[in-house]
Amino acid sequence: MINTLRHIPIYLKASPVESGVVAVMILALGYFALPLNVDATTNLGINADKTVALQVAAMQNQTKNFGALPENKDRDGVSVRYMQVSAYTSRVEECDSTPFITASQTHVRDGVVATNQLPFGTRIKMPEIYGDKVFIVEDRMNTRYKNNMDIWMDDLATARHFGRKTVKIVVFKK
Repeated sequence: MINTLRHIPIYLKASPVESGVVAVMILALGYFALPLNVDATTNLGINADKTVALQVAAMQNQTKNFGALPENKDRDGVSVRYMQVSAYTSRVEECDSTPFITASQTHVRDGVVATNQLPFGTRIKMPEIYGDKVFIVEDRMNTRYKNNMDIWMDDLATARHFGRKTVKIVVFKK
């Protein structure tokens, strides 16, 4: 134990009274050398009036009006699934006795899809085929079709040309 004390620097060997005196001297030097009410702006050369105005504006949360930001209505609850997609028309052979009325009681139009997998009003996209075009589920299919979706088209030739494909469906929360 005595051998290890030889390696300790001399300032650590001071008595508790000497250590206390040194600590008080360091605190006093810091207290008198640095004024307590130093304004940071005086050292930086910034006008004090401008600083006060900036502080008041920040406290009042004043901001410049840059206009309204665009609202993304499709941002919440995005999910992705893959479904078999085909096309249908309003021919009586493909529909019930009211071929131009959807199961949700709306008229068929561009952007209407039929599926049994999603609730009415669900917005979807098929980015690989239609990019950013938004479709809305407003119709139903025969119950024998599972994991299928039909896109309404006004032309039979276009619907037949579309065929049947496995498509990535991006589903947005209502």
